[in-house]
Amino acid sequence: MCIVDKKRSFIVVEGIVQGVGFRPFVYNLAKTLGLKGWVNNNSQGVYIDVEGSSQELDKFLQVLKNNPPPLAQIEKINIRADKVLNYCDFEIKESEKSLGKITFVSPDIATCSDCTKDILNLNNRRQGYAFTNCTNCGPRFSIIKELPYDRCKTTMNEFKMCKECSSEYLDPTNRRFHAQPNACKVCGPELWIENSKGNRVDIEDPISFAQDMLMEGKIFAVKGLGGFHLACDGLNENAVSNLRKRKKRPFKPLAVMIKDIETVEKYCWVNQLEKEILTGIKKPIVILNQKERFKLPQNIAPNQKTIGVMLPYTPIHILLFSQKLKILVMTSANINGLPIEYKDDSVRDGLSGIVDYFLMHNREIYVPIDDSVLKIVDDNQTIMRRARGFVPVPFKATNIKNILACGPNMKNTFCISKEGYLFLSQFNGNLENLETYEHYKNNVEHFKKIFSFTPEFIAHDMHPGYMSTKYALGYDLKRIAVQHHHAHIVSNMFENNSHKKVIGVCFDGTGYGTDSKIWGGEFLICDRLQFTRAGHLDYIKMPGGEKSIKEPWRMAVSYIYKALSKQKSKKEVTDIIFKLYGNKAITLISILNSNINCSETSSMGRLFDAMANIIGIIDVVTYEGQASIELEAISEMNIEEAYTYKVIKRDMYIIEPYEMIIEALNDKINGVSAKIITSKFQNTIVNLTISICEQIREDSNINEVALSGGVFQNSFLLEKICLNLRNSNFKVYTHKELPSNDGGIAVGQLIIANEIIENNLQNVLND
Repeated sequence: MCIVDKKRSFIVVEGIVQGVGFRPFVYNLAKTLGLKGWVNNNSQGVYIDVEGSSQELDKFLQVLKNNPPPLAQIEKINIRADKVLNYCDFEIKESEKSLGKITFVSPDIATCSDCTKDILNLNNRRQGYAFTNCTNCGPRFSIIKELPYDRCKTTMNEFKMCKECSSEYLDPTNRRFHAQPNACKVCGPELWIENSKGNRVDIEDPISFAQDMLMEGKIFAVKGLGGFHLACDGLNENAVSNLRKRKKRPFKPLAVMIKDIETVEKYCWVNQLEKEILTGIKKPIVILNQKERFKLPQNIAPNQKTIGVMLPYTPIHILLFSQKLKILVMTSANINGLPIEYKDDSVRDGLSGIVDYFLMHNREIYVPIDDSVLKIVDDNQTIMRRARGFVPVPFKATNIKNILACGPNMKNTFCISKEGYLFLSQFNGNLENLETYEHYKNNVEHFKKIFSFTPEFIAHDMHPGYMSTKYALGYDLKRIAVQHHHAHIVSNMFENNSHKKVIGVCFDGTGYGTDSKIWGGEFLICDRLQFTRAGHLDYIKMPGGEKSIKEPWRMAVSYIYKALSKQKSKKEVTDIIFKLYGNKAITLISILNSNINCSETSSMGRLFDAMANIIGIIDVVTYEGQASIELEAISEMNIEEAYTYKVIKRDMYIIEPYEMIIEALNDKINGVSAKIITSKFQNTIVNLTISICEQIREDSNINEVALSGGVFQNSFLLEKICLNLRNSNFKVYTHKELPSNDGGIAVGQLIIANEIIENNLQNVLND
């Protein structure tokens, strides 16, 4: 039949359109509408060459724009009319690569409901198969070696599909059409069990064996999607205790994986937004409030009211829960301070003294990636760790140069920018040891490779000792040093699309200041280009330097000594501190007086540490942020009392918390409960934050406040500060898609560096 008004359109679709069933979607749509032509993957995205009647082409474009596959994220569609070629059919062509063009990559996606049904259906050929997936779910980012996303460029390349899998893969009407990791029991990856020495255990059913052993209290290393987890029965207190002893992790909360949402709701309070996130396609760890009546073993999350919960997100997990187990402790399998284990030989060496068994498989993990962590605060999502399920989904930006932002030292992520997009890496960990640093460098190289990225500029933290700074210095390019807290606030501004000056409130633990002191309790007036320090916590000495971070009693003594010295003689002060802390404090006072190894800090994190010790919560921390986390856990939102403090106006506002220290100390001596003291302390931080913001508003006429820094992971503080700022008619910006902790800093670094480059501030650029 001759079509009189035949037209041809060449279409380029950009975005996350590879590995998400986009080509079969286009193929089936074109076939349904009787259109001819072809579709293929390209390094730029998806190319579609299609011709037919004007009416059917219009329908095709409407569906393409408005109803793409569920996992697709279309960023741009370019359409060009072209000469009709009279194609005979519609086909899917081989992928091709265009050098230098950016391609979007799908993150790893949790197992979909259809695949879950397949593996639990006794009559399905994939019943019990631990690597079942389709175009709507399964591994993506963690198995991709290079682009475009085809099987031969992933870690599935070594598995040749059997006849049935190949038939599915080639059938455009099948939901496994061009699902690159497609496999089955006959042709795909397999599971096996090894004992603690790395020797295979001769058993027929690895899943059933693992279930039995876990129920007996054994500890497993489970190879998953982006690395290994350490797992044990979450209802077995002895098993959890053994895991803690072996891993030498006495107090840090452990995440749990729970069989289904109904079981989650038995043990935890779950609101609608939390439920949607838990059951969605990303399935991160969500921090939930525990129910008193159905408490899990307290050694899972000691001294906490909350617990990190996730649902099964791979077939392996689903199968482990299929019969006997309801709750598993599922924590990253790494030695403290080291990156997540993901290589078989390394995990055998590193974890042999921790686990009883390994649940192994032979699908290689090419890119290690941790579980993402988030919680709901002030009715909004706030991300604490951005990794699996989120990375490498990009952020849009405009007029951005090709910049590599190297990130901070703690909770490191890095960020690259290209063609109007920012790609923030997965969580890399703390760059304090060679293993993590090598892990970091490998991930940078992988991003450069898969996104065809060559940096033109380098952004880095001002701190000269950071490993990320030293990495930046290895590039023979223009470099821009960015102040830590300015980067924090600008990451918030970027996320909230704010371009005007804001009052930036940045509360964290450590950040290198322009005066070479350690900042962390900061009030800034800033935009995306520059900042002015408008206020901060008064400087306090950190006796022993970095040791004070791990031993909060040192900060407590430093604060008490400075507070009491304003009212009493040195002998009286020494006598009081001796009664509180004994001889060790006398030595510390000598260090303070001689000013040996006593860095000065304005850190809010260190003030929280001091107060946690004064209250009696902790002397020595075993994990980062422990003092602040345990302090928050015993506070009550409905307590409104607060302590007093003083603000000194010099060239900026200096907040002196010494009256608060003395009042809290007196409360402790007089037997006031820790719950009341912690609540009064945090209320004081809320009050001083609002007061300083109001004074800065009077001075500057700025009415927008951006909150950032790791201390704002504290729900009590964040909720109350937001509420009170809004009640004072401020517009408040908080983090939702980027972590408020150091995990979001790289984005701020990149945006500031770009502004400096755009404004030709050559004096800030270093050769």
